[in-house]
Amino acid sequence: MVKAEPRILLPARAPVVVAFCNRWLAPALRPLCLTVFLVARPRPRVPAERQYRCSVVIPARNEAGNIEAAVRRTPELGLGTEIIFIEGHSKDNTWEEIQRVQAKYPQRDIKILKQQSKGKGGAVREAFAVATGDLLFILDADLTMPPEQLPKFYEVARSGTGDFVNGVRLVYPLEEEAMRFFNMVANKFFGLAFTWLLGQALKDTLCGTKVLFRSDYEAIARNRSYFGDFDPFGDFDLLFGAAKLNLRIVDLPIRYQARTYGETNIQRWRHGWLLLRMVVFAATRLKFI
Repeated sequence: MVKAEPRILLPARAPVVVAFCNRWLAPALRPLCLTVFLVARPRPRVPAERQYRCSVVIPARNEAGNIEAAVRRTPELGLGTEIIFIEGHSKDNTWEEIQRVQAKYPQRDIKILKQQSKGKGGAVREAFAVATGDLLFILDADLTMPPEQLPKFYEVARSGTGDFVNGVRLVYPLEEEAMRFFNMVANKFFGLAFTWLLGQALKDTLCGTKVLFRSDYEAIARNRSYFGDFDPFGDFDLLFGAAKLNLRIVDLPIRYQARTYGETNIQRWRHGWLLLRMVVFAATRLKFI
């Protein structure tokens, strides 16, 4: 089973009252609903020898000090791994460093792009558009999610355990200064909100590491207009799309580390307010329907 969704609160013929109860009250009064819709599919039977080609997308803005480490530490996965750096309007020498590293490691399949759009979400979409792998990975250039953990994500997707693998930073103890207190509070809040919103258990919605099949991403992209194009980070965009397609989302705990170079690009108060507005909007598309 992928998810269970209680819906019908009042099975009666009173148009205005029924519409109000079943659309607006039922999502909040789940134990009182009389009808439960189940989304399920057969367990996949994946041959043990099946392997996939992988694309690891690394959006980079002001991350010059992490570029070479990202290449050295990203393992080869499955049938081969292409690394796609997309540089997003940096104020340091990130672009020059990406070019240098590409030339230094000719044995690695490295593509480099200059971002034309804005925000991490735009960078990910541009990179996914040129990716050739069967499995698409997102890896933050700050390397707070150690690239050495990517094989775990690959195996969850390869084995058919999940259709969409979502990194979770909030299970293992965090390094000191890895996450500020208010960021932690916001992440826990959004995890609870998304568990209710998507009908699947999620502990961390804003971890930068996510993995999905290219065919599923293409389906999400085709249906993007349903939610609109207003997510600068790309995390919510992918999660909303995956939930709409009833993909099975699997949380995978990671060992989150403090960054060793540069500063975060997140503006917690302004971006937090934007994310809250996105949750409210998505509720009208996923829950209150």
